[in-house]
Amino acid sequence: MNLGKVAGLALAVSIMSGCATGLNSMQEREYQAMKSERVLVEEKNPGTGAVLGILPGGGSFYAREPGYGVVNLLFWPLSILWDPVSGYEGSKAINYDITKHKLKRDMEREIADLDDKLTTGQIDNLAYVTEKNKIEGKYSFD
Repeated sequence: MNLGKVAGLALAVSIMSGCATGLNSMQEREYQAMKSERVLVEEKNPGTGAVLGILPGGGSFYAREPGYGVVNLLFWPLSILWDPVSGYEGSKAINYDITKHKLKRDMEREIADLDDKLTTGQIDNLAYVTEKNKIEGKYSFD
């Protein structure tokens, strides 16, 4: 193989390995709905992830992808072409996952309280089903 082919292959591999997995279209819609409802937990700022992507491996390290960070560090300054996207998308994925976990935990807590009310006779079965549906609807963003 000549040097050009090796360099091209190395570039293609680094571009593919340097990209963080972003949200799929359904998750993106949920993310935007959670953001508009102001329930999104923002542990990582996507803008910060993008800006840090200019530094060698910074976006990937910020998005908790140290393997990709090392690859991007090795291919710096070329990694400036994709690492800001990795930092941005990775930050959004972290926020999405944390928010989904928090919402699930909050919903389970509310349903457990509702279960207690049913068990102690404070509400009947019809009220239980009605309230449970309201709780599940409150935490649904899809």
